[in-house]
Amino acid sequence: MLRTRSTAAAFVAATLGGLVLIPAPSQAAAGSVHLHKVYYDSPGTDRRSNASLNAEYVQIRNTTSQAVSLKGWTLTDASNHKYVFGTYTLGKGKTVTVRTGKGTNTATNRYQGRAAYVWNNDKDTATLKKASGAKADTCTYNSTRVDYKMC
Repeated sequence: MLRTRSTAAAFVAATLGGLVLIPAPSQAAAGSVHLHKVYYDSPGTDRRSNASLNAEYVQIRNTTSQAVSLKGWTLTDASNHKYVFGTYTLGKGKTVTVRTGKGTNTATNRYQGRAAYVWNNDKDTATLKKASGAKADTCTYNSTRVDYKMC
């Protein structure tokens, strides 16, 4: 009988301990579509080559538990240079990189198609807005010591 009680007690303790570690459903569903990284000072001399323009980028991450349509969402800087997402869905747990220059859009890279830099090399603010116009996220940097900002 003693063996049964201690086995049952161990089972209950292990079960309760496991429940504490499992997030509640609302926590598991939490997450957001947010700015992840702004690489504002592309490597080398700024000569406006397409390769240099595309080395300047913003990464957007989806940490929700489902894919999110970004159609109509906008990415802007403090000077209101605006990129508008066309038909595009960002998968759950995925990241998309929005590059300044020209290129062919893929699931992981989108291109603004610009011939000039967007992100200032010293300070700027990236703003991500939903299609409704509601602000989803902002990321501000103010440094020339590094070339990027993790948001």
